[in-house]
Amino acid sequence: MATRNTTRDLLLAAAREEFADHGIAGARVDAIAARAGVNKERIYGYFGSKEKLFDAVVTEAKAEHAQGLGLPEGDLAEYVGRLYDFHRDHPTLRRLMLWEALYYGDRPVPDDDARTRAYEAKADALAKALGRDADEQTASTLMTLIGMACWPHTMPQLARFLLPDASDEHRHEVMRARVVEFAQHGLREA
Repeated sequence: MATRNTTRDLLLAAAREEFADHGIAGARVDAIAARAGVNKERIYGYFGSKEKLFDAVVTEAKAEHAQGLGLPEGDLAEYVGRLYDFHRDHPTLRRLMLWEALYYGDRPVPDDDARTRAYEAKADALAKALGRDADEQTASTLMTLIGMACWPHTMPQLARFLLPDASDEHRHEVMRARVVEFAQHGLREA
């Protein structure tokens, strides 16, 4: 049985690592091609440009994120805990999102409409779980929950400064528990 390691797949995998390490501006097409073991012209043949390759990598990573987490439902505080765990276990996605933010700022990203709809679906699911209509407050609550879950991983040195005597594993246990506890309290007021 043949494996599905097509040239396109190899390029996406290599580009994910290169972009996570260096961002869109710092990533080199030569390095991506070398990691994939293919001619760099294949990047242009499949994707058209380095920027479009970056966009394909982010789109693929976001799809994995959505599939891995699902929508906010059930125990919402534990959903935030799962979000915390996901970002701890998948640092490449977090790095890609940070590079995307640095590159685009608040300008629209490729596939902006589809990603907006995906986040609207998350806000709608959160509103349904809270027993109310989706509104700006629900969207802001979702952003706050995402931020709480991601920030300890985005700024790991800050977590280490705040808990200098804790082992890495204990620091994560403490942070995760506190994030879930804050989510429980905050969601009661939401």
